Amino acid sequence: MAQSYFVRELINLSAVFITKNAASQLEYALKSVQFCRDIVVLDSGSTDGTQALALRYGARVYQQDWLGFGPQKQKAVELAKFDWVLCLDADERVSQALSDNIINTLKTPELTAYQMPRSNFFIDRYLRHGEGYPDLSLRLFNRKHARWSDDAVHERVLSQGAVGLLKGDLLHHSAETLEVYLSKQNRYTEIQARQLAAAGKPPGFGKLLVSPLVRFIKFYGLRGGFRDGWPGLVHICIGCFNSFIKYAKARALLESKDPDQL
Repeated sequence: MAQSYFVRELINLSAVFITKNAASQLEYALKSVQFCRDIVVLDSGSTDGTQALALRYGARVYQQDWLGFGPQKQKAVELAKFDWVLCLDADERVSQALSDNIINTLKTPELTAYQMPRSNFFIDRYLRHGEGYPDLSLRLFNRKHARWSDDAVHERVLSQGAVGLLKGDLLHHSAETLEVYLSKQNRYTEIQARQLAAAGKPPGFGKLLVSPLVRFIKFYGLRGGFRDGWPGLVHICIGCFNSFIKYAKARALLESKDPDQL
């Protein structure tokens, strides 16, 4: 879904991306951050023209072998020109309302980190309830007071102070098929399972059974995921399965007693 952007002014802010073979999605993201005076793209071996595309939009492009999500994003932050950074994925874009709010907020920032609602496009619509929204994401921060965690997956920003809330949506538009989405989720649960297994304590049967159930009740029922129609149902069912399978994989790894699997 294309979106028009009006850049009313440039601000001293670095938009930061990590990429690999993201040419099909990155252009929309780059267009949405043209209000930033600095754009950094840290690439990990693209072969589809991602780097050339980023250069056309004025980005400073660097190469870095893959370090894991958290360390890779932190490396990109360290390459920024300005202390204030806006960290985005290649399949995300800043809405006009959000860019306006960022510009106004950074004129006189009261805090050193801000989160924003993220609206996820899934199957055929932007999800507006349940797990899919508001999906608050901390992406704007002063790097002197916050940094990315070292987690290889499901990384997060660690802030030293209070976190503010911005108005306007960060639009997540991966445009991937359901098959690709499931494949990605399988990789994520594999990484999570290895992290859990490394702790050495096998998840109990209660954890395997209760975690998916609680997740379903919380997001599909209490937070209205059912209002997003059948895409909302598919989204939460995959999420619940992920809750189960990561613990099942961790238990299988520990019971295999093969240290090379951990």
